[in-house]
Amino acid sequence: MPSTRDIRRRIRSVKNTAQITKAMQMVASSKMRKAQLAALAGRPYAQQMNSMLADATAKAGDFTHPLMESRSGHRTAVILVSTDKGLCGALNSNLFREAGKLATESTVFVCAGKKGAQFITRTRRKLVAEFTYKDAPLFSEARALSRFVRELFLKGEVDRVDVLFTDFVSTLVQKPEWRTLLPVGVIKGVQAGVGPGESPAVLQNSGMEFQFEPTAQQVLGELLPHALNFEIYQILLEAKASEHSSRMVAMKNATDNAKQLIKDLTLEYNKLRQANITKELLEITTAQMALG
Repeated sequence: MPSTRDIRRRIRSVKNTAQITKAMQMVASSKMRKAQLAALAGRPYAQQMNSMLADATAKAGDFTHPLMESRSGHRTAVILVSTDKGLCGALNSNLFREAGKLATESTVFVCAGKKGAQFITRTRRKLVAEFTYKDAPLFSEARALSRFVRELFLKGEVDRVDVLFTDFVSTLVQKPEWRTLLPVGVIKGVQAGVGPGESPAVLQNSGMEFQFEPTAQQVLGELLPHALNFEIYQILLEAKASEHSSRMVAMKNATDNAKQLIKDLTLEYNKLRQANITKELLEITTAQMALG
């Protein structure tokens, strides 16, 4: 049975831990708000770009582009967007569970985030590149990542490129999501809150008509790489908003659990202290009775 000194030591230790988790919760809360606003602000632009791409595709006729080439091979590159730090609940675990389902012999990984790279190395999967991105992701970071996977695809080293990231739904809900990046194929409404089951016609019937100069084919050829750059940029924003939201919730739960543990330890300490006092009183009374 622990002594009162041991319990006091545990209470002091838990209080110190609660102070740390509370501070981390406040920091994550501040970063979370900025990241959420950035992710939400990028969605209308992504939706408008997707609508323009759909309209250009409809007017381009038999337009072909190397990024739209569909291949029969099974070599896949997966962009795994994780975090650089831990203490964010089950965010990374859910991602890694999905990544672990892929065949190792036909899949290579491009990681954005240190935790993802560590997982790929630990599980002896093939890691071809690792990228980092800041708390406020930069478009240049997304462009570098997009350029790398485009080169893999255009050189024929892989037949398709998928992205596995955490989609931001709300502060309490973040879910792993797969998205096919290459080949582009038919422009589908999968960005900026547009349901993945919606057809391109949903985007084309937006009530707006675009005029393309010089031609829809040339505009589409120039716009496709930029669209891929921005899609990855938006994915990084969504992943960062998910990370800070999950970390804030995890630190809040840790703080609440620490406070409850302090209450339980304090109650145990008071009970033990009261038992010791009662025992000492009984010993004094017994001694007095024995003396006469």
